[in-house]
This record gives sequence, structure tokens and C-alpha cells, in this order.
Amino acid sequence: MRTLQLAGVEVPVIGQGTWRMGEDSSQYASEVAALRQGIELGMTLIDSAEMYAEGAAEEVVGEAIAGQRDKVFLVSKVYPHNASRQGVPLACERSLKRLRTDYIDLYLLHWRGQYPLEETVDAFERLREAGKIGRWGVSNFDLDDLHELAAPACATNQVLYNLEARGIEFDLLPWCQQQRLPVMAYCPIGQGGHMLAHATLGQVAARHAATPAQVALAWILRQDGVIAIPKAVRPEHVKLNAQAHDIRLEPGDLEALDQVFRAPQRKQRLAMV
Repeated sequence: MRTLQLAGVEVPVIGQGTWRMGEDSSQYASEVAALRQGIELGMTLIDSAEMYAEGAAEEVVGEAIAGQRDKVFLVSKVYPHNASRQGVPLACERSLKRLRTDYIDLYLLHWRGQYPLEETVDAFERLREAGKIGRWGVSNFDLDDLHELAAPACATNQVLYNLEARGIEFDLLPWCQQQRLPVMAYCPIGQGGHMLAHATLGQVAARHAATPAQVALAWILRQDGVIAIPKAVRPEHVKLNAQAHDIRLEPGDLEALDQVFRAPQRKQRLAMV
């Protein structure tokens, strides 16, 4: 699988998301198995957060990576209300315990909250110096937020990006690409399946003997410096996500998708879910 450099490490351009994992205990074994299968297929970047199922998603990840921590690039996120100088290290320790590891490769501020960015960054830097995290970054930051942050040490910006949510293409994504700041695209295949049911997306998928979800992922990967982090639990979906890397969309495919999923013509408020 193609890789790019994130936080000084070569990581796959398709990783694994864990939002909504850990919410149903009856799915625990299936979720663990899915993450393990993804690792075997080369999707070794796993993204989680203390917010996901209030820590239960991190517990799923901890079980999945047990015995193979060295194969995985681990990303997690801190709640804004925990992003104080005192709160960050405590939240990180709780995440480390749930993840069953002594370090997180990349630790993100989930979104902006009440605490000054300088305070959160200082806490992140202390964690980095202590070896608790490899690097730090942000999530759900628009361009003005990144300008205010003004931190070359920031390793990524994780944002909503898919065919239906293209707002970042107007200014945020080009700026990140110019700055060589990798973007992590969450919800890359949308939510609830509405986007995937669109006829045009289905037609493009048929031309490539692929699924609409695979085309949606391939569309994300047409951009330089972008990592997609889809979530999957069913084994067939995990496999299809990994195989999406091999799909190459033609100019005609992109034009057809542009006709129904319009690129932004002006600045838009950063979309979040």
C-alpha cells in the first residue's frame, strides 16, 4: 500500500477508524477481529479517541493490538474539556491504560475548546518529552485556527472530508498541502449510506468492478497528503477498504462525480460530525 510520512513515520494512506466501536458489547469480538484483519492487510494506522464510547473504543483497540504494538501507528484524541495543562497528562494516562501501551504515536486535540491553544500545546510537548507520545496534532481545525496555532510541530489536522463534504478543498486542504501538513480524512465514505446510494457513484463503481464505498475512498486518495480512516467491522468490508487502494479513477470518473458532488466555489464553514 502507498504510504506517506506522518509525524516522521511512513504510514499507509488507508488506516482504520474506530468511531462507534465499543458502544455495543455484543460486537466487541467482531470489532477486535476487524482491526486485527485490517492490520494484516496493511492498514496499520488505527485512529481512536477518549470520546468514542467514552473510552470503550480505545479498549477495543488495546485488545486488537495486544502482542503486535510494534506493527501499529496509534492515534488518539483528547477531549477539549480535558485539554488543560493539568488535564492533558491525566487524560493521556487513562488512554494509555485502555490502549494497553506506554506511548501513543500521535495525540490530537479533538476540537477547540475553552483552554488557550498555548496551554494545550505546552501540555502536549511535556508528554512528548516524557516519551508518552511521539508527536501531537489537531482535529477539526479550520484555516484560521491553524494560523492562530502557528506551530510547525503540529503533525496533522484530522477533518471531515468526503464526496458530500468538500469544503476543505477551497482553502484548508491546499494550504495544508503547501505546508506539507498531512490531512486525515474522517468519515471518508459518509454516514448512513445515503451518499453511497447515489446513482452516479454506483455507475463509476460498476465501471471499475468496485463498490461505491471503494470509489469514495479512491476519490479521497486522489489528493496528495491525505490519509483516509474508514471504519469497518464486517470482514468483507475490511478487505474491500484495503483493496480500494488499487483503484485508479479516470478523468471521466472524476468529472462525472464533480457534476453531482460539487467542489466548493467559496469559503465554507468547516463541517464537523
